Amino acid sequence: MARLTRAQQQERTRAAVLVAARQEFAEYGYAEAKIDRMAERAELTRGAVYSNFTGKRALYLAVLADAAEQAWVSAQPPVESPDSTGRALGAFARVWLERLPLTGDTPGSGHLQLRALSGVLDSEPSRAALAELFRFEALLLALALEPHTAVRRSTIRLAELALTLLNGAAGLAENAPGISDPFDLARAAEHLADIVLLDDGEPAHLPFVAPARPVEDPWVTPCGLRDEITGSRVDLGDDGVVVVLGVGRLSAAEEAVSAARLRDAVTFVVVTSDPAEIGRLARLRIVDLVGSLRRVFAAGELPRPRIVFDDGGAVPAALGRKPADDLTEVAIRVRDGLIVARAEGRGAGHAVATHTTRERRRQCDGASPQRPADEV
Repeated sequence: MARLTRAQQQERTRAAVLVAARQEFAEYGYAEAKIDRMAERAELTRGAVYSNFTGKRALYLAVLADAAEQAWVSAQPPVESPDSTGRALGAFARVWLERLPLTGDTPGSGHLQLRALSGVLDSEPSRAALAELFRFEALLLALALEPHTAVRRSTIRLAELALTLLNGAAGLAENAPGISDPFDLARAAEHLADIVLLDDGEPAHLPFVAPARPVEDPWVTPCGLRDEITGSRVDLGDDGVVVVLGVGRLSAAEEAVSAARLRDAVTFVVVTSDPAEIGRLARLRIVDLVGSLRRVFAAGELPRPRIVFDDGGAVPAALGRKPADDLTEVAIRVRDGLIVARAEGRGAGHAVATHTTRERRRQCDGASPQRPADEV
């Protein structure tokens, strides 16, 4: 038998630890689970567990993220999407609510199925990350509800309401499984579409965001990147907008999407300084939500932006910005293999998404395509 390489041995060890951790969490729940018992289940040393995972929280998030990945892989998009916003919300709710624990489930197994995070996120950075992720999830749901038009703020608020309903039901089901009727909840989600919500305008800081800087820089794109919505390989050299966002700035994605033209290819690259925990939390939440969307909406009507996880920070490094952290916000516009505009800091995605619009308006007015002095 051929000897395993170091990488193969490490992957085998990691897989064994995940299986043991899943069994431990299902039996004892997160609070009572023990690393020593996981090592014993996997027939490994405690040190072998810690060489692959930083601790119990990282292990729990990895187990949940693995379950979300499996659900994503098994999701089969329908031939046609629901024919109304209400029916789409109802169908999405029914899929999402399949994870609710049943009366006979043990607390541990029920929490795993639910992807429960109660008692897990006990630090301020992780709670802040969850809030940003919630807003990003709402944006993705809204983009699926309005696949061929510019997404409206009222639709994003509607998506936030639907996700609040579902997450609230999940919180109740953690402590009292079976108390909520999933069919009633799905009907409630469907009727949310009848609520009149007003667009509340753009964020107050956007008029003060500095314009993107026009450049002509070569762009050597990192390889091996994957779109988490379609599963396809991503080439960041395609014409369009690339926005690198730390997990703590994911809410800024709405600004970039709202400003981009419909034909713009928009890619969000998600980075973090803590891939072991915050990175796994982001992967869990985003992949889990996309897995539900894939079962409700036809492939051509899934959210337009591409989503890339870049735990190693390869993309910001290629852009000359490293190390990446949870508050990173860097954006570029790519055209014909070159970076033609750059921006960094709060509002960077919006600045780059609107860059060509400004340039076209100046040309139509007969002005020079160079930026006027008051935009420098």
